Amino acid sequence: MASVERGVLQAIGNTPLIALRRLPQAGGARVVVKLESANPTGSMKDRVARAMIEAAIEARRLAPGDTVVEYTAGTTGISLALVCAALGLKAHFVFSNAFSEDKRHTMRAYGATITDVPSEGGRITEKLIKSLISTAAELCRQPHHWYCDQLNNRDGEAGYHALGEELWAQAGSVDAFVHSVGTAHSLHGSTHTLRRHNPRLRVIAVEPAESPVLSGGATGAHNIDGIGIGFVPPLWRRAEVDEILTVTTADAKAMARRLAREEAIFAGTSSGANVVAALAVAARLPSSATVATIAVDSGLRYLSTDVYR
Repeated sequence: MASVERGVLQAIGNTPLIALRRLPQAGGARVVVKLESANPTGSMKDRVARAMIEAAIEARRLAPGDTVVEYTAGTTGISLALVCAALGLKAHFVFSNAFSEDKRHTMRAYGATITDVPSEGGRITEKLIKSLISTAAELCRQPHHWYCDQLNNRDGEAGYHALGEELWAQAGSVDAFVHSVGTAHSLHGSTHTLRRHNPRLRVIAVEPAESPVLSGGATGAHNIDGIGIGFVPPLWRRAEVDEILTVTTADAKAMARRLAREEAIFAGTSSGANVVAALAVAARLPSSATVATIAVDSGLRYLSTDVYR
C-alpha cells in the first residue's frame, strides 16, 4: 500500500521487452526492443526527468513551488512536466516549431508554460538547439527558477542504470546494445549496467546521417526528433562506444511505419532509427546472439507529423 500512496512516479520503469518477429533477417541475431512507451508519459525520458529533479531536491537546489526551466525537443519536457506536476513544482520550457505539435499540447496539459524559438523551415539544426539553450539560460535567472540543463546535468545518467538492469534480466543476455544519441545519458547509463553483466558487450551509437557529428562529419539539418543536436554533447564519451552508425531521416520514418504495421509497435522516429541500426548489426551476428535496442516513445507523439499523417 505504501508504494501506491507515493503516486505516479512509482509507475516509471519495469517496461516490457519484446523480440522482433518479422523484421530481422533470417539467420541473424535476435533483436529485442524495450517498449519505453509503457512509462507514464509514454517515453523513456520519465526515467531521466525523475533522476534529475530528485537529485536537485535532495541537494536543496530545488524547493517546493520553484520553477523548473529547460530547453527541449518535447520528450524530456513532457517527462519533466509530469514530475513537476507530481511533486508540486512549476515548469517553463523552451520549445520550437521544429518539433511535434503533439508534444507542445502534452506539455501544456501537465501545466507547463512554453516559450517558443522559431526554426528555419521546421528543420532541427545546431543553430536552433543553441538558441533554445541560450533562451533557457536567460529564463532561469529569475528568482526561484532552477535550470535543469539536461546536456550538462550529470545526474541524468543514473536514471538509466535501471533500464540496463531490466534489459539484461528480461533478455537473458545482451551481446550488442544499439541506441541513438541526444544528450547521451540513456546510451551511457544503460551501457554502464549492461557492461557489468557482459564486459564484452558491443555498444553501437546511432545518429542522423544528415548531421553525422559524432562520426566526425559536418553538422546539418534533419527531422529525427530528440537526437542529433548538431554538435558533440558535453557528456558524450566516445571511448565507451565501439561503433557509430548513421540513419537518414527518411529511413527512420519509414521504419517507424513498418514497426507499426509489421510488428504492431507504435513508436516515434528515433525509435525507427534505433531499429534500422539494430537490424544492420543483427545481420552481421550469429543467430545465438542478442541485439537490444529501445523504442524510445509512443507514436501518439507524432500523429501531427508526416511520419503517420
